[in-house]
Amino acid sequence: MTDLIADLEWRGLLKQCSDLEALKEALKTRQTFYCGFDPTADSLHIGNLLPLMALRRVQEHGHKAIAIVGGGTGLIGDPSGKANERTLNTPETVAEFVKRIEVQIRSILVPEQTIIEDNASWICKLSAVELLRDIGKNFTIAWMLAKESVSARLESGISFTEFTYMILQSYDFVVLNERHGCTVQIGGSDQWGNMTAGIDLVRKMRGQQTYVVTFPLITTSSGKKFGKSEAGAIWMDATKTSPYAFYQFWVNSEDPDVPRFLRQFTLLSHEEIEAIEAEHNANPGQRSGHKRLAAEVTRMVHGEEELQKVILASQALFGGADLATADVSTLIEATASAPSTEVDLASIP
Repeated sequence: MTDLIADLEWRGLLKQCSDLEALKEALKTRQTFYCGFDPTADSLHIGNLLPLMALRRVQEHGHKAIAIVGGGTGLIGDPSGKANERTLNTPETVAEFVKRIEVQIRSILVPEQTIIEDNASWICKLSAVELLRDIGKNFTIAWMLAKESVSARLESGISFTEFTYMILQSYDFVVLNERHGCTVQIGGSDQWGNMTAGIDLVRKMRGQQTYVVTFPLITTSSGKKFGKSEAGAIWMDATKTSPYAFYQFWVNSEDPDVPRFLRQFTLLSHEEIEAIEAEHNANPGQRSGHKRLAAEVTRMVHGEEELQKVILASQALFGGADLATADVSTLIEATASAPSTEVDLASIP
């Protein structure tokens, strides 16, 4: 097996690991990783691209990937990073979100190496007695209160519903370990407490050693929250964020962020990225790194055809190319976000 850990470190996709040396040893044979996606909307946003890219790197190194879309836990609500209780969606709404998100996940990951599970298939079948007797007995209140996702909410208040989220997420790991031999969970560093709880539960219920790996939460070099523009979140669904706006988000990345984003959000090799960085540093005014970053991510999410439409529209608007060569609908999307002034026809001589 190739060195997955070294690759994740080089790409800035590794922040914490529960037992790094033991995991390195385990990775000498094929392992199964999983990552969870919370269905809080009808589309993933670009913040979700980081865990998808981490799973894709796992696949590129010969391991199997499982993506869980939380149709069950999504009915409860994750308290991590939230100051207040989440608004609960109806089961029908969550189920529709799950369907849409599954399609987006499949478009990024390698199909033959990917398993997608909806944890509603086991969580919604748990009885209250099973939850409390078989699973809940493995958690102590004191231990749960020490976890950041819970302790951060004690002053403002946390419901029993969200308090139990950690237990349900941990149980996901038990089920995946039993069904698929899953041994590694990956996720954002803000999920560390919930993820390590899963390790403990697998050990107690299954007697298996498992691991967790986290990647850092992404901010821009200026300290801004990653994944938002002035117009709001950048979605992977073309009906929520047009391919043109998606492309422009990446083109407008701050200069210091481009090398990091090339590593984290593209499938380019080390050598290709280093060559792009060298070219960019030699002629920074050409913004070749920004353009390559935008092209790679847009192609991956929206496809080659949409990418070419976006590039032609950009060239027509800003590069002096013939407007007749550009796709009309893409031009309309592009000009909709451009600065404009209304002029009364009567005022024109």
